[in-house]
Parts: sequence; C-alpha cells; structure tokens
Amino acid sequence: MKKYKVGILGATGMVGQRLITLMENHPWFELNTVAASGRSAGKTYEEALGGRWCMTSALPGKFKDLVMKDAVADAKKIADENDFVFCAVDMSKDEIRAFEEEYAKMECPVMSNNSAHRWTPDVPMIIPEVNPDHIRVIDYQKKRLGTTRGFISVKSNCSIQSYVPALNALRKYGIERVLACTYQAISGAGKTFERWPEMIDNVIPYIGGEEEKSEQEPLKVWGEIKDGVIAKAEGIAITAQCLRVPVSDGHMAAVFASFKNKPTLEEIRYAWDNYDNPIADLALPSAPKKFLNYFEEPDRPQTKLDRMLENGMAVSIGRLREDTQYDVKFVSLSHNTLRGAAGGNVLMAELLCAKGYIQPK
Repeated sequence: MKKYKVGILGATGMVGQRLITLMENHPWFELNTVAASGRSAGKTYEEALGGRWCMTSALPGKFKDLVMKDAVADAKKIADENDFVFCAVDMSKDEIRAFEEEYAKMECPVMSNNSAHRWTPDVPMIIPEVNPDHIRVIDYQKKRLGTTRGFISVKSNCSIQSYVPALNALRKYGIERVLACTYQAISGAGKTFERWPEMIDNVIPYIGGEEEKSEQEPLKVWGEIKDGVIAKAEGIAITAQCLRVPVSDGHMAAVFASFKNKPTLEEIRYAWDNYDNPIADLALPSAPKKFLNYFEEPDRPQTKLDRMLENGMAVSIGRLREDTQYDVKFVSLSHNTLRGAAGGNVLMAELLCAKGYIQPK
C-alpha cells in the first residue's frame, strides 16, 4: 500500500506533539512535513521544541531532525508536497478559518483539531463511530470552495467525546434532556503540572467557552444533511458544567439523561454492550476493537486506570443508575488528547481515506 504523505501544522504544541507520536509507526501515513510559526522555521523539530516535549514517551528519533517550515509563509509548498495536513495551530478563530480555507483552496485536505470551523455549516464535525455519514457534506463544501480535492473536516470538542458516544447508543429511546458535568484534564489546556503548578491540589470551576461547546456541539454531531449543510438536531436540551481538575490526561463526565421512551437499565446496558458501530468493517488502524466499555465495579471507570483503554481510543462507562430528577445517570471517560484530540483526528483521516475522500497524489 502506498503511504499518504502527511504534514502537521502546529507541530510543537500539545496536540501537535501527540500527532507526532501517532505518526511514528502508522501503517498508512508517513510524516513528511512539520510546521509552526515563523519563529520555528529553519530549525530542526527538536530545536524548535526547546525542551518543551510533553509526552511521556520519548521524542521519536526519526523525527528529531525534520526541518520546520513556516505554516503561513510556506503554505503553498506544504500543500503541494503532502496528500493532506493535520491542523493544530494556535491562532485566533478568524485567522484559523482563513488559514484552513487557504490550504483547502490549494487542494490540500485539512484535518482540523481547531474549533474555528466547527460551526461552518458545510464542514463535517466527525466522531467516526457516531456520525461517519456526515462526510457526504464535503461534496457540497467543495462546490462552495471551488476545489476538486481540497476540503476541511473537523473533530469535535474533546470533552463531548467522553459522553456523546454513550448517549448516541441510546438515541432510539428519544433523548430529551441531558445534564453533563465534565471534569477535564490539564492537557486539554495544553499544559503539564510542571508548566501549570497552580493546578496541583486545585480545581478551577471555569473553562472558557467549554460549556457552550458542550451544550451545542452534540446537536451538530447528531444533525442531518439538508440542502448541502448540516442542520442541528432538534428536541434535545443539553446543559453543561465544566471544571478543570488536577489530572494530567483524561476527561470524565457525570451524565444525567431523560428520554421520551424511558429504557430500562438492562436495555441501556444491552445498547452499550451491542453498539452498532458504523465503521466496524473498515479495519481502520486507530479504531478501538470495542468502542464502548462498561465497568461493573462501583468505583470505575477511573481516570488513571482506564484512560488508556484500547490505546486511549475507547470510551469507558460505569455507575449506571436510575435518578430522582432525570431518568438515569452514569459516569463516562475518554482520553482527551487521544480519543478527544489527536487520535480522533487521525481516525477521522483514516475514515476519509478509506471512503476515498483523500487520495494519494
């Protein structure tokens, strides 16, 4: 199989670093280009990091000496020499929207980790095991952009991936109301304890913009393609409270839900245990063998014990009970920089390759 040539824009940040680790032994993708701001251009990747490598695994030796490019000034060269790019740049939302469209219009597909295009109506926001059919909106997006192979696809907010998959298995019962309280790791802010000592022995009950994303993004994920755009799902009310907690990796959610047709606890467990995974037959390299995993123990899932389940790509669920205010409640967990960010982005790219939306040049 011919490998796809891949670029990483924003390669020195937390998500960029995680993408680097995922490219080391990827069977389909070959890392060809690393890029960031002009300050890094011309340096080796190791020099550009300047001692800021945040991963627990070592910096892959074969990428240390890759020469950094300027993601803006060298855009045309980067677009020409790669089959697609992952984008995890640190810019304003307006700048990112223009930047990603520029790459798409240069006929380079963009796998975005940024939030800037999540509400662009013809840009799919993909959780591969939940809404892979949304990739069809790319055909309409290409017409708008005037491209033949260039487009933008985004992954959702990292925190909703801890609980939306569990709820997705229950949509046939008519989800009406959801309350989600998320407990989010510091790596979601691009930080480590060494760089954010204020988080040690601390909880911060505010993450800018996170509650709005948590309440609205699931509605796009659960939406339908109508007239060339993705229309939000209707009839589901979501409210969220998001807290930053002193954990390195892993976002947990305490979820309360009510339904039009209330399922029994046994029916919910059956739906989770027998989840109808729409990408199961594609054999995507990063896909977990079992997407949803329920723990019987009353004190699971636990962040430290369970975040790396299925190489950090599975969703862990536990503590399912009936509730006095809502129909049911449960706890769920996912790894925020793997399932929620870089790994989810890689899996999205694999899906788009498997479906022919990304072709080797």
